[in-house]
Amino acid sequence: MKPSERPAVPNFASGPCCKRPGWTLDSLSDAFLGRSHRSAPGRAKLREVIDRSRALLGIPDDYLLGIVPGSDTGAVEMALWSLLGPRGVDVLAWESFGEGWVTDIVRQLALPDVRTFEADYGGLPDLASPDFTRDVVFVWNGTTSGVRVPNGDWIPTTHEGLVICDATSAVFAMDVPFAKLDVVTWSWQKVLGGEAAHGMLALSPQAVERLTVYRPPWPMPKLFRLTKAGALIEGIFVGDTINTPSMLCVEDALDGLRWAESVGGLPELIRRSEANLAVTAEWVAASNWVDFLAETPDTRSCTSMCLKVVDARLLAESSEVRSRIVKRLVGLLETEQIAYDVGSYRDAPTGLRLWGGATVEATDLEMLFPWLDWAFVEAMQTGW
Repeated sequence: MKPSERPAVPNFASGPCCKRPGWTLDSLSDAFLGRSHRSAPGRAKLREVIDRSRALLGIPDDYLLGIVPGSDTGAVEMALWSLLGPRGVDVLAWESFGEGWVTDIVRQLALPDVRTFEADYGGLPDLASPDFTRDVVFVWNGTTSGVRVPNGDWIPTTHEGLVICDATSAVFAMDVPFAKLDVVTWSWQKVLGGEAAHGMLALSPQAVERLTVYRPPWPMPKLFRLTKAGALIEGIFVGDTINTPSMLCVEDALDGLRWAESVGGLPELIRRSEANLAVTAEWVAASNWVDFLAETPDTRSCTSMCLKVVDARLLAESSEVRSRIVKRLVGLLETEQIAYDVGSYRDAPTGLRLWGGATVEATDLEMLFPWLDWAFVEAMQTGW
């Protein structure tokens, strides 16, 4: 039977993600529009994003934090192009974005001493493999696979190389140990539901030292430059952005940060995200047609919750048939205005991806699950 109750908010996409509860356009009424971002009030808005983010996340006082162009992708690229080269590099990858950093390091930067440790979707590489006398690059949470590292215990507190972490779908939802990481990147469009195009870049003193003593041999695009004449461009870390930011997006980021503070800060954001994983796991455990893509429970993401179809009838069919059925299921949910953009990432195995970050209400997920069951039955009957 078609369910009667509907999620209050049907936005379960993994980026840009669901706005915080109660958000309306009126939340942006104080946006600093039609003025220069380099004016004193404009800089103050940008600096406020930096200061509130630092406080919420508990970033060490001696770390630098800045706003950079290009979302999380831009922040990671700045780090890779500016910092890699003096040491060998170990790269871990188990999904699309990690594979992208492997490509950049091996093919674009063409570094001579690179080791890659990879796993298929659903798994993790052996976390004992990286050598921390080398530079280590990895994603904390595989946004396209729903697989996260279970903790930071495998990362030594002190290390000779730099540890560079793409943490875009983990920051504000998971316990990310900044003090063990030298570079941490994320974007506004994930856990706090901000708008896209802007990234955040946190740098340890060790990373800053590398920036000031090492000059990469390759040409450096302006958008990637963190130094000038061998000196750090300090303005990036106090609100003087490299390019012109959207002050509308800045206001939206501030709204998300203030909401996070109002509900209890980082512990509550993590609790909300883990609660969303818990209700999803309860539904999955009772299902006979779907399972987590993550192979072990302690690696299941509480933000990008990726699911695979395990119905025996579909597993006996070709990948084309499985894809057609899942697309039919996703289409039914959109037509009914129950859930938007919940198909798996284009490079991932066919399945579903539900966002469970802190802006999503657990009650909306609970309203969604009967609809997923209904849509699967409908798709199996009509989607062949």
